[in-house]
Amino acid sequence: MPIPLPSPRTYRVKSFGCQMNAYDGERMTELLDAQGLSPAPEGDEADLVVLNTCHIRERAAEKVYSDIGRIVKDWGRQDGSAPLIAVAGCVAQAEGDEIMARAPAVRMVVGPQAYHRLPEMLARAAKGERVTDTDMPAIPKFDTLPQRRRTGATAFLTVQEGCDKFCTYCVVPYTRGAEVSRPYAALMEEARRLVGSGAREITLLGQNVNAWAGDNDAGNPIGLDGLIRDLAKLPDLARIRYTTSHPTDMTDGLIAAHGEVEMLMPFLHLPVQSGSDRILAAMNRSHTVDSYLKLLDRVRAARPDIALSGDFIVGFPGESDEDFAATVALIDAVGYAQAFSFKYSPRPGTPAATMPDQIAPEVMDERLQRLQAAVNRGQYAFNQASLGRRCQVLVERHGKLPGQWLGKSPWLQSVHFFGEVAIGDLVTVDLTEAGANSLKGVLAPSAQGGPGPA
Repeated sequence: MPIPLPSPRTYRVKSFGCQMNAYDGERMTELLDAQGLSPAPEGDEADLVVLNTCHIRERAAEKVYSDIGRIVKDWGRQDGSAPLIAVAGCVAQAEGDEIMARAPAVRMVVGPQAYHRLPEMLARAAKGERVTDTDMPAIPKFDTLPQRRRTGATAFLTVQEGCDKFCTYCVVPYTRGAEVSRPYAALMEEARRLVGSGAREITLLGQNVNAWAGDNDAGNPIGLDGLIRDLAKLPDLARIRYTTSHPTDMTDGLIAAHGEVEMLMPFLHLPVQSGSDRILAAMNRSHTVDSYLKLLDRVRAARPDIALSGDFIVGFPGESDEDFAATVALIDAVGYAQAFSFKYSPRPGTPAATMPDQIAPEVMDERLQRLQAAVNRGQYAFNQASLGRRCQVLVERHGKLPGQWLGKSPWLQSVHFFGEVAIGDLVTVDLTEAGANSLKGVLAPSAQGGPGPA
């Protein structure tokens, strides 16, 4: 058993997977900072290592054990002490007992709805206990977290957690729980703090973010579109985004907001998963290809320049060559600005894991390559079509070259450019060169030395 550390002083949080995990990782660092711990300098060993895991990726659990083994192997303090290792996130929720049994070096296992209790777990682990907490009270977690601290130009704000859709391939309902919406007042207050500490853009997060619902300050029930409209009134906030959406929860009001709220960026991530109605039914998706395309038509009617993004799974049990061809045809028809694609991998406890006609790995590999080629074609075409545009770019960080900056266009494209600007500036850029994954631009003369119009 590892030698306990009586008083950990430094930490490192490694987050994997989705933007929700990135948000959770930020909140865990704030919790640890509030306990007097400091981030370990780059290259130094940390007293506490938190692996904030994601269960969506293939072989997620195996990768966790590999990371644990690497941490233990590489630990080389002369005093013989060992790190406190914590496994957090969705793998922790799904396989907490198994992790404790298989990995004696792990001292803490904490699920995504319980990480607000990290400080008390840390105190017990530092005394030599091994502690597991995988309770799932979503809202109390937010009530007990410390106030946000932000210095960057962009920020995540979790507004909703959990999922009630029960797609047959997905573990989210089991690892994140049922759909829960955070209260309106708490979200508005957190957003004000984020903007007050420098955030110019806020991305609203949720497993099904467009399922958010609540009562505003007047006591009136509103949906995500109402929340967005009220956030748009905050002084100094320039941009609003949201992800990830479900087609079923794409309301008339939210579609209208894309055409009416200037601060809501023209970008929509709306996963479809397959281009085959037969496979969509087996996945327990509540839409068809036709209903999905009609929904996109309505969104484009409200905001003609919108950039579309999606998720795709290849090799779902029973997927035929014809089913896969229909998915590629859908990608070509929609013209996605970007998309995420994955090979199907069974998740224990999900219905799809025991379905017949599981697809051979080599078939999935070949299909994924073809699908990604179609996605790349669409992304490159979208970037090429952007050439000649003059748009606002939010400056996020320095580029790799001296004097170079990197920012995001309204359509979530990475844009590289040179000039006299600062992080957080919203500047006017002419898009001049397009690659597969990013664009180059030139600052418009009026944009030199300061922020452009919001």
